[in-house]
Amino acid sequence: MKKIYITTFVLSAFFFTACADDYLDVDQTESILTSDVELFNNDAGAAQFVTAIYNKFLNWDMTSFGWIGLSSITSDDADKGSSAGDTGTDKDVLDALTYNASNPSAESTFIANYDGINRCNQALNILPKLDKVNVTLRNRLAGEAKFLRAFMYFTLVKCYGGVPIVDHLPVPGSDSDRIMQLTRKTSAEVYAFIEADLNDAIAALPEKTAYGANEKSRASKGAAYALLAKVSLYQKKWQQVIDNANKVTGYSIVSDYASMYRASGKFDSESIFEIYAQGAVPAKGIEGYSNTQGARGTGGWGWGFNTPSQSLVNAYEPGDVRKAATIIFRGQTLYDGRLIPTTVENERYNYKAYSSLYTSAWETDVDIKYLRYAEVLLMKAEALNELGQTSDAIPLLNQIRNRAGLGNTPAVSQADVRTAIWKERRVEMAFEHDRFFDLVRTGQAKAAFAVDGKTFTEGKNELFPIPASFIRQADGLSAQNPGY
Repeated sequence: MKKIYITTFVLSAFFFTACADDYLDVDQTESILTSDVELFNNDAGAAQFVTAIYNKFLNWDMTSFGWIGLSSITSDDADKGSSAGDTGTDKDVLDALTYNASNPSAESTFIANYDGINRCNQALNILPKLDKVNVTLRNRLAGEAKFLRAFMYFTLVKCYGGVPIVDHLPVPGSDSDRIMQLTRKTSAEVYAFIEADLNDAIAALPEKTAYGANEKSRASKGAAYALLAKVSLYQKKWQQVIDNANKVTGYSIVSDYASMYRASGKFDSESIFEIYAQGAVPAKGIEGYSNTQGARGTGGWGWGFNTPSQSLVNAYEPGDVRKAATIIFRGQTLYDGRLIPTTVENERYNYKAYSSLYTSAWETDVDIKYLRYAEVLLMKAEALNELGQTSDAIPLLNQIRNRAGLGNTPAVSQADVRTAIWKERRVEMAFEHDRFFDLVRTGQAKAAFAVDGKTFTEGKNELFPIPASFIRQADGLSAQNPGY
């Protein structure tokens, strides 16, 4: 995925801005005119619209500091890190679960995902008008846009619960579209919309083997099935988890766990969907993703945020190779020969965010593997166990354990296997932006945070606050989440 900048036209008609209260403020010069459609009425031009959606994931506001705060620092896997006096704007209150409705990370993540959704809607609006584009390609691009829109709505529903469903490009001045943008739907309605988008994507997308070498970052049929399985997991639709997981074919877990988080592991056999960061000069990667999590202090190279917790360290069994692949310890030598001196401020750092070639660069070569085949196996194992098919779940769990250098699970009963699967998800997917949401969906959050002396308020902390600026603009059309 190349980073494409369109200077004459931008791909958002109703563009949410973080600096203004008016979520409907539109610069009409940003919309694409009918007379300009011909400029994009070719295969390469059509692809630009969808490539611009992928590029949103490289932005600071979409996948970097705020998202790290919401999805990782809030969890029991991570501490704020950095210096004691450096709050990272709001990372201290996220770590302590004491954030309020004006939380900057909750606001930036909300706005960024809607910006991405608007890019999806712009592409879906323009693609049918491009009659000189190969029909198969045009259908595939629409499938990619729907997959990405579903991905963003899944992020939103996990973070905020029910949110507005903006399912088409809004018409400036339309009262009905204004209401659409400012009215929260229920979580169930959002999940139904996600499922519809993913089913449309499945019908249009090819298998990953159909993509060329320069298109490996694009969504495939397998990615859509894997995401649909995960969406079903969050809704406890256990049979649908199994059915969709069974359709994720052509993938396998790699033998070397650590290799997945290095440049050589991009798009390996386990990767189903990952955010691609080019290893070129200048790098085109996620803005600040590695730098903000890099070792801080004398001999370091980063800001030092999102550091592995003692709780996570304790979660690994003796001999688990994933511990060394996930956590950088002060004083150790990394795989590329870099020594982490004892002068850095924090005892531990996130190894999965480490860039070897672009250590000090703002944009690096680190990808985020959002969907891996190992997770598909764990989702299927969890669903099988919940349906009472525990004997079928155990071998899937053991595949993951054995790859990590561990023996088969001693768990036999349904309850014990459930606990073992939840623990395996933690150590297998640490720092892959799932732990907080796993704690919430499985009901473990209150007890897990109590171990670290933190108070998880049930009925409140399951969701992040809807931005206060949005609630003001909604003017009664939408209400805030409980407790904020």
